[in-house]
Amino acid sequence: MVEECLEFGVDPAFLPPEDLWQAFEPLLPEEPPKPKGGRPRIPDRKAFFALFYLLRTGIHWKALPRSLGASSTVHDRFQLWIAAGVFEKLWTSGLIEYDVRKGLQWSWQSLDGAMTKAPLGGEDTGPNPTDRGKKGVKRHLLTEGKGLPIGLVVTGANRHDKTQVEQVFLTMPLPPPIPTLEDPQHFCGDKGFDYPDVRSLIGAWGYVDHIKSRGEEQTELLKIPGYRARRWVVERTHSWLNRFRRLLIRWEKKVPNYTALLHLAFAFICFRSAGVFG
Repeated sequence: MVEECLEFGVDPAFLPPEDLWQAFEPLLPEEPPKPKGGRPRIPDRKAFFALFYLLRTGIHWKALPRSLGASSTVHDRFQLWIAAGVFEKLWTSGLIEYDVRKGLQWSWQSLDGAMTKAPLGGEDTGPNPTDRGKKGVKRHLLTEGKGLPIGLVVTGANRHDKTQVEQVFLTMPLPPPIPTLEDPQHFCGDKGFDYPDVRSLIGAWGYVDHIKSRGEEQTELLKIPGYRARRWVVERTHSWLNRFRRLLIRWEKKVPNYTALLHLAFAFICFRSAGVFG
């Protein structure tokens, strides 16, 4: 496959590792029957490589190199896979792989939102207060102690972070361990979560809340020996996601399409962090 892409001028640096495809393949739905025959369909592997190439480079569907398949064919396969829920399953597999190899750090979890442009509008978009009211989207992301994504909600850019806390908890593909006095779970957030109802909700879920501004964290870093700032890991994960150029601007009008691309990026981050890619 890499040789074929090189022949047609596609940079293999933007293609997925073979190990990611091997984790993805068992999750695929069965090929639908063709009672009337027809052309052989594009191989799933080639469609997956094309989709990952689109995610990494940020190109539009119609600009997809023909060496990776017709854009309409790859898009149809993308829709089929979304309906089967394979991207969320791949993300879950990545978390499990990391947990087996290194262990998820449930003790410290961080939640933060990041806004990006959505010029085509579509579902769950709204006026971005930081971009002169233009259409935008916000991804509310929950990470564990090392920054691996463990929860996600997509809303319009005008939705406040505090309104999505419980929804993010409900999207976790793996259930966290039950917190105990000996092994509590801590919730880290910025001042956007500093409301009595949010603190009550966090406590009801069994978390010890640590809601601080950046300035307060810096003060504690200087005053308390051995203190570690915890909230920054979710900001770093948002930065990781921005390296997938298709996520820098939301071009997908449908939320499931945009969410599926996020889940694919999550899976790559999890498998890479687990050391699967060498």
